[in-house]
Amino acid sequence: MDTDARYLKRKVKAGSLDVHPTEKALVVNYELEATILGELGDPMLGDRKECQKIIRLKSLNNQTDIATLANEVITKCKLIHPSKLPEVEQLLYYLQNRKEKTLQKSDDNFDSLRPKSASMHRYSPIETSGNVAEETANINDLEDYIELLYEDVSGKVRGSGLILQLSRNPDNLDELSQNETLLGALSRVLREEWRSSIDLTTNIIYIFFCFSTFTQFHPVIMNFKIGSQVMDILQYEVTRYNQWSSDLNKRQKSFENMKTSRESDDMDREKSEVDTLDKKFQNFVLKQEQTLRVSIYLLLNLSEDIKVEEKMKRRGATSLLVQLLGRSNDELLILVISFLKKLSLYGENKDTMVGSSIIEKITPLLASENSDLINAIVRLLLNLSFDCGVRSRMIKCGMLPRLVSLLSDQANQNPVSCVLYHLSMDDKVKSMFTYTDAIPSLMKIILQCSDEQVDLEIMALAINLAANKRNAQLICEGNGLRLLMQRAFTYQDPLIIKMIRNISQHDGVTKTLFIEFIGDIADAVHRAENDEFVLECVGILGNLTLPDLDFTRLLKEFEMVNWMRGRLMPNSGEDDLILEIVVFIGTCASDESAAIYLCKSDLLPSLIDLLKAKQEDDEIVLQVVYVFYQLCSHTSSRQYVRDQTEATPYLLDLLHDRNPEVQRVCDATLQMIGEVSPEWSQKLLAEKFRFHNAQWLEMVQSQQLEEISSAFYDEEEDGLLHDSDILDIDKAELLLGQDLGLDMFSSSEDTPDEVLGETMVRSSRPMSAYRRDIIA
Repeated sequence: MDTDARYLKRKVKAGSLDVHPTEKALVVNYELEATILGELGDPMLGDRKECQKIIRLKSLNNQTDIATLANEVITKCKLIHPSKLPEVEQLLYYLQNRKEKTLQKSDDNFDSLRPKSASMHRYSPIETSGNVAEETANINDLEDYIELLYEDVSGKVRGSGLILQLSRNPDNLDELSQNETLLGALSRVLREEWRSSIDLTTNIIYIFFCFSTFTQFHPVIMNFKIGSQVMDILQYEVTRYNQWSSDLNKRQKSFENMKTSRESDDMDREKSEVDTLDKKFQNFVLKQEQTLRVSIYLLLNLSEDIKVEEKMKRRGATSLLVQLLGRSNDELLILVISFLKKLSLYGENKDTMVGSSIIEKITPLLASENSDLINAIVRLLLNLSFDCGVRSRMIKCGMLPRLVSLLSDQANQNPVSCVLYHLSMDDKVKSMFTYTDAIPSLMKIILQCSDEQVDLEIMALAINLAANKRNAQLICEGNGLRLLMQRAFTYQDPLIIKMIRNISQHDGVTKTLFIEFIGDIADAVHRAENDEFVLECVGILGNLTLPDLDFTRLLKEFEMVNWMRGRLMPNSGEDDLILEIVVFIGTCASDESAAIYLCKSDLLPSLIDLLKAKQEDDEIVLQVVYVFYQLCSHTSSRQYVRDQTEATPYLLDLLHDRNPEVQRVCDATLQMIGEVSPEWSQKLLAEKFRFHNAQWLEMVQSQQLEEISSAFYDEEEDGLLHDSDILDIDKAELLLGQDLGLDMFSSSEDTPDEVLGETMVRSSRPMSAYRRDIIA
């Protein structure tokens, strides 16, 4: 290759701009691509590397002219395109006004220069220790930094801090991961001396965290059992915090009790000691939270392996994380809640969280103004809210009003609406929404949506809430129903019309508001192109059981009978639409004039054909039977049903259907037919007697068969048969004959196959005994 290579081609591609986390400097990211070309100019070998250039601005101060300095930077640095002048000015303005911070605080911003972790979490773990204040690490001096790990605690802190600097550059990780001496020394120091210095512990965990951001380095971390060690540290720190916090609270309560019993000098001294102890505790919390953040972040990255996550669960990671929800550091809380959200995917972890009172601990955090924290909390609640018991706890803790208020937050609207949807599945909770701003917020979101389709989660919540009568009344207040109708018909939105359908099911003032829109709804049944939209429109018409509604005019003016007849054919369409049409016919039949019109329109044979074809569909059978019940409730149409249709024999067959609701409606319908027809009244009584008599005989037969079967065996004489037993069986045959089924095949015409077939038919829904298609 060396003999063929003739040219080296370098290509620089400018990247993003950023500010340095600790100095007054700009950081220019760029990509360097080098390609070795052959003699003929063809590429032979190429490499690409991401680089950074730091532009230090020593002259930048409060009096500096930002525009002039920005032009000078662009002129001298060829990596920055002149089109980025406004961005450079903005960054310089930020640097000019940035307050001076200690390295301990500012290093956290340096995480923006480091790739995100493999878990794609957006928050950096911690700020590095300030013990590496002015010293810059060099990869060539790595051996010297390793030597520092064998010195005293201060030397180890310094050495780990310098190694951390190297680890935060992703380009160094591959080389560092191959240095067994380095990794062994770091793991040994962490294992043996993590109690001696919290800064040392934080630095070493942070180094391994840098490795954990890339999955290919996870085996390195697992090889040195860093995850197990970090779990021990996490448990220890949580216990230490609880103990220190408890001691401080006792000391403060003791001081409060001594205020009335001590002299002023003693009180001042005691107050000074308590204040000093409180300051020490706060400093301890600040440092500990850094350790906790980097530890949890490391464990979060490692938990991508489900087996590792299982080990963490057995070590009690879930309960430890729940205990940390009492902290006040937003970044720490976001990390903890994100980890809990990941763990909550499994039922065992969810049960552990609930047992640790996670809902009670999360509730106060919902008052936070940190949008990212709220987002993490709501997404965790979404995972937990699939459990009915968790939803009950959320309501008891008073989460509902706060969650409803978050609907106005565009960033959190989607997950919040999902949680509220889960809560709204309980009918008791639906009524609680009336005491919140849920309905006004949802109406605003739906009506002001710029897209044709409103978000599915928002509509699902609105549809659930519309099933509650009081919520439906709130929706219809003012011009609410009119505006919903306008949007639904404009976009033929099946979800909005479904919401309107739920509103239409409530009796009272709400239902009467639909009279104004009855024509539009009936017209949409013919003209709408969306099948789901048509289905919901028919459903609305079926709900409008209004005494003042002229159903006859509705059926005639919009030619509904012809439309319905064409769709009542058994295989003409979806069963859902067929069912809604039958429900609508039942609603129309409640009006006497409409019932007469339906009889004359020759629609009833279609219903009987449907009853034959769909006899295994209980819902369709029930609604068809209900149509005949409504028709028979009017004297004129009752006569037509009895004399001009085959409905009565089928109703008689269905009198003993396995569905009790079908039985009940059939019985009521036949009773009304029996009032005007003595013949059918007698048949009804005979059928009832036959059915009850058959039940009684079946009971008697089963009881006698049990007695006969027990006569075969005599327990006292080892189960041997005697002559008296055989005689008893003969007597039973003579007395009961075919009723016992012992002589069922005595006739030469009745073969076993025929009887078996007859039995199979009786086990399904009964066929009509009055069929006209009798074979001659």
